[in-house]
Amino acid sequence: MSKNGPTLHDVARHAGVSIATVSRVARGIGEVAPATRDRVLQAIEEMNYRTSHFGRALVKRRHETLGIVFPGLRGPYYSEVIHGFEVEAIYARMSVLILGTELIPHAGEQVEGMTDRADGLVIMGGASIDDALIERLAIRGVPLVLMARRPLAEIPAVRVDNIGATIELTRHLLEDHGYRRLVFVGDIDGAPDAHDRWTGFLEAHRRADVALPGAPIAVGFDENAGAAAARIIFGTRPYPDAIVCANDELAFGVASVASARAIDIPGEVALTGWDDIPLAGVMTPSLTTIRQPTRDLGSVAARMLLDRIEGVTIEPHETVLPTELIRRTSCGCDSGDGPDALLAATNVVEGRAIAPG
Repeated sequence: MSKNGPTLHDVARHAGVSIATVSRVARGIGEVAPATRDRVLQAIEEMNYRTSHFGRALVKRRHETLGIVFPGLRGPYYSEVIHGFEVEAIYARMSVLILGTELIPHAGEQVEGMTDRADGLVIMGGASIDDALIERLAIRGVPLVLMARRPLAEIPAVRVDNIGATIELTRHLLEDHGYRRLVFVGDIDGAPDAHDRWTGFLEAHRRADVALPGAPIAVGFDENAGAAAARIIFGTRPYPDAIVCANDELAFGVASVASARAIDIPGEVALTGWDDIPLAGVMTPSLTTIRQPTRDLGSVAARMLLDRIEGVTIEPHETVLPTELIRRTSCGCDSGDGPDALLAATNVVEGRAIAPG
């Protein structure tokens, strides 16, 4: 035991848990089993482990600030990630610095400058930050966590299984519905998530022994980009059997153009998205998509970064969060999970058992 009193390591050893667990209990964040939490609290009390000792053992921060770097800040996806990240920062009594690198000509310099104002950074895939810069920051000892990209140089990462989930989605279109001519929408260059989704899209074709599709329609990731892609797709016939969009916002843009041109979805063309943002389930037709735990991406990344700042070794280096295929009407399924289902439920509640339509 230190002459200045018990340390974090002393408490962890006494309680028979990891220092990460003691850290979470002491900060009051994260999920810890009730029995384990009680054991840690008892060890803290028995060893007279006080906040001042906790501060000396854990806190080497100069700024009380966490940084997070995004490729952009527009749309509900980023707002959900930020929400999850910010909640964990608040629990840890830390402020948050946010940098969106979109259209910034010297984004790397901005990120390096951010390290002078934050105690550690989460860097999201596709943020115009190359591997060399990330490795350079790691060598300098900057606490780092990668989000929506794979680990690099022993830097921990949190992501979802984009490849496996997109294989499942594409297999559903190819095998369950029998579609054969599929188009992928989204720019895969510099966007790790979109690149992995394209990889899963191709792999599903291989597994189904279906001819590989043409190159992706390389557009951005907002509704306007989806509308631009739709104008290309619907500019000539025959239309594809299905359009697989790299995110939900692209699918919304495609759907808006299809509606304006009286092209029936899914009667003439099936449509899918990725993310399951709130509007996906209430648009008409309701959108078949992959649900990913967007808010959890932010919260898990924040907890990992707090551990890195405290010097806690994170194992495993890569955390992969689960996803779920959500079948709705835009792919041709009768899911009972959309506006029509909501209307039917309302009618029943009001005592009017009326079939929608």
